[in-house]
Amino acid sequence: VKGGAQKLTDALVAHLGELGGAIETGSEVRDIRDLPPARVVLFDVTPRQLVAIAGDELPSRYANAMKRFRYGPGVFKVDWALTEPVPWAAEPCRRAGTVHVGGSFDEVASGEAAVVSGRIPERPFVLVAQQSLFDRRAPDGNHTLWGYCHVPHGSAVDMTASIEAQIERFAPGFTDTIVDRHVMNAPEMQRYNANYIGGDINGGMQNLRQFLGRPVFRWDPYSTPNERVFICSSSTPPGGGVHGMCGYNAARVAMKTLVKS
Repeated sequence: VKGGAQKLTDALVAHLGELGGAIETGSEVRDIRDLPPARVVLFDVTPRQLVAIAGDELPSRYANAMKRFRYGPGVFKVDWALTEPVPWAAEPCRRAGTVHVGGSFDEVASGEAAVVSGRIPERPFVLVAQQSLFDRRAPDGNHTLWGYCHVPHGSAVDMTASIEAQIERFAPGFTDTIVDRHVMNAPEMQRYNANYIGGDINGGMQNLRQFLGRPVFRWDPYSTPNERVFICSSSTPPGGGVHGMCGYNAARVAMKTLVKS
């Protein structure tokens, strides 16, 4: 999106306003009774927050099942200010918006297996985004970059050196381009967004059990036993990503409920 992802949010907000909707921010919802009266309520939160907010209006069996939901690995994220684009050794990487830095397949598998086992990978698999190649908002011809790697759930280990060494491995001279950086470990990610439990930005462990039953085993995973309460976060199918399908599917289910009532 030209001008950054915020422009997409701005467009959605403008469209909602055209339809007569409104957005209110800066109001923490601790209890479902903090919300105004509504026929349906959709929660873009993980199971832990849903139970905390709407627990009294959810049957204990369902609430207990939600409490057993497993969260996945955390992330360690770095934002960089650079003097120039990343000097990737591979020419195609210099023209890519996103680069997955991991080496061989075996290296990637080994690094991710270490994280799931609660260990810090020696050579982390790093997801790198270099949007300033195409959306030039950095001043004076400089560039921006961000990247993250997985870490064990809740880990506060500083992965800056490991991440930069991994990029330097495939882009010799990268560290010489760094002007400044901002880092966030897994606990800081959770403080930044309460949905990122233990630094998990994916909305929960994406194992086989939670791929089939996310957030719980239920024919309609977006609805709850309370006919007016729905969950629409990445803790529902198909899980985390930039597809928007969790909210889309939940909205369709909620609309069917409104039509029936």
